[in-house]
Amino acid sequence: MVKEGTQIHTFRIKIGQPYLWARLDRKPNKQADKRFKKFLHSKESSKAFLWNTEEDFKPVPECWIPAKEIEQQNGKPVPDENGHIPGWVPVEKNSKQYCWHSSVVNYEFGIALVLRHDPDEPGLLEISAVPLSELLEQTLELIGTNINGNPYGLGSKKYPLHFLIPHGAFQVRNLPALKHNDLLSWFEDCREGKIEGIVWHCGDGCLIKVHRHHLGLCWPLPDTYMNSKPVIVNMNLNKYDCAFDNECLFNQFLKIDKQKFDRLKDIMLDV
Repeated sequence: MVKEGTQIHTFRIKIGQPYLWARLDRKPNKQADKRFKKFLHSKESSKAFLWNTEEDFKPVPECWIPAKEIEQQNGKPVPDENGHIPGWVPVEKNSKQYCWHSSVVNYEFGIALVLRHDPDEPGLLEISAVPLSELLEQTLELIGTNINGNPYGLGSKKYPLHFLIPHGAFQVRNLPALKHNDLLSWFEDCREGKIEGIVWHCGDGCLIKVHRHHLGLCWPLPDTYMNSKPVIVNMNLNKYDCAFDNECLFNQFLKIDKQKFDRLKDIMLDV
């Protein structure tokens, strides 16, 4: 799977309907983090570090929930090897903290703005409004104007553009071997290698991630593989009776519905 961002999200049920949840790890407070780092560098590092989950961690919103894969002891989540407790918080409508995240979902109509391959033409990208029910329990990444330095050159400050990419939506065709020199050559010399990184999905359920930075390579790049593909806007909203706010992202994409662009960075929105 091509890794095209780092803002990880999922869709799960909240108050009886699919909701977008943003990744939020619970991290140790300053005092606990100092003790943990001291422990890691001590001779006792072979033993288990004893955490106090009630006192050692920074506060999180009441709506925060731990990730499903997190180990539980006595009904409480156990921190991972980095001392973090991975978890999620719901992205509420018109959230100030998650304003760019909330811009790509519409809970009233139960849809999200998603980028993936066109189902009928593999070489073509498609931006469409996808029912939230189709995205349940998937993990996705948010990319766009105000995310991670905008390596894909999407939108503008006046007209920001964002959308979600489901993990696994972009698969590597000519997969390099898991050897340093092979990976280095692939990222440097292969057109398909002009990406941020790769995640391997192993048969035993393990995931192996290789980022360009792991190999000493730079990111972002001036011309990414993602921006070498044509893209079509296909909102697929004929079955909905949608009346969007004029300035919302969904309404802006409706204005350019069915239009085709040479690359993602050519898409220009105008309220």
